[in-house]
Amino acid sequence: MHFGLTIFPTEYSISMVDLGRAAEERGFESLWVSEHTHIPVSRKSPWPGGPELPKMYYDTLDPFVALAAAASATSRIKLATGICLIVERDPIHTAKLVASLDQVSGGRFLLGIGGGWNLEEMENHGTRPESRFKLMRERVEAMRAIWTADEAEYHGDLVDFDPIFMWPKPIQKPHPPIHVGGGFPGGARRAIRYGDGWMPISGRDGDISERISQFHEMAREAGRDPATLEVSVFAAQPERDALARHRDAGIARVVLMLPPNPRDQILPLLDDFASTMNSVA
Repeated sequence: MHFGLTIFPTEYSISMVDLGRAAEERGFESLWVSEHTHIPVSRKSPWPGGPELPKMYYDTLDPFVALAAAASATSRIKLATGICLIVERDPIHTAKLVASLDQVSGGRFLLGIGGGWNLEEMENHGTRPESRFKLMRERVEAMRAIWTADEAEYHGDLVDFDPIFMWPKPIQKPHPPIHVGGGFPGGARRAIRYGDGWMPISGRDGDISERISQFHEMAREAGRDPATLEVSVFAAQPERDALARHRDAGIARVVLMLPPNPRDQILPLLDDFASTMNSVA
């Protein structure tokens, strides 16, 4: 089982250069960053994590910029979005960003995606909340075409373009792995339909370890080999017993969450996480 880290990168948290180096030195497999382009003042949409939206949601750096900084200072650790809000991004532009980051990182990028919970935020981008999951699927399919075809085209209900040239292509073939966020069963179904992995949030749907057999059965019913679909538990609790259950259930990756704190507070926490990782792995 792999161990990753996630953080909301902000101007007041540890720099991505320092975090990337420190995480790689301690043997973590991946580093994931969150995304919100903005937070509408209305705040009508309830945050799934509680009544008050933490300040870090308002302050995130662009994930591709943050990961490019980490890529410049590392050589082994995988770099990932957790999650990239595909429903708020142009697919052609995003396909180029993904391919570019995969190039500058030497083929170390993982694309974690999701439909999002903040309805006003996505509406400001012209996205209708009721059709966001269809839009997300079509944008993923369109980006796959861009990454894999010399003359790419896509014709869907919500995404439509005639043949285009777009380079660079990603280093990873056919493209960087796509990890689809979301709960059970909706997120699991979307991951099976067009993803390379499923990424549920710890604690949102009970013990994810108990869902693995159902997820695998859903995959087989859809004609997918469960072995080709990684399960990554996002924001996993850094407790040895819980992590050991995930390991024993065959979960591929757990992602531990860091607060958006400065370097002198993050490094001791990384040491604690590394100790837990080594005792469980």
